Amino acid sequence: MIKIEEKLFQNRYRVDEGRPHIEITNPSVCADSCAVQACTFACPAACYSATESGGVEVNTDGCLECGTCRIICSEHHNVDWAYPRGGHGILFKFG
Repeated sequence: MIKIEEKLFQNRYRVDEGRPHIEITNPSVCADSCAVQACTFACPAACYSATESGGVEVNTDGCLECGTCRIICSEHHNVDWAYPRGGHGILFKFG
């Protein structure tokens, strides 16, 4: 049986330098108002991580563009998400 990590490794991601397609709208909301920080464990590509200061940072490299972060942050609506510019983003190996 193949692990999910091995399948995800087969995908490629073309980074759009300086133009991330996901941003945290207000970082202080993550640090002060969001006790669960569900994005840090719900994102299948592990793009979100908790910081030492109690906030959340996002690294869009490897994003699967699934939209989980938009759905999981429904209480605070603190994720600004859009599809990457044409030719950038996830490149699925098998279509």
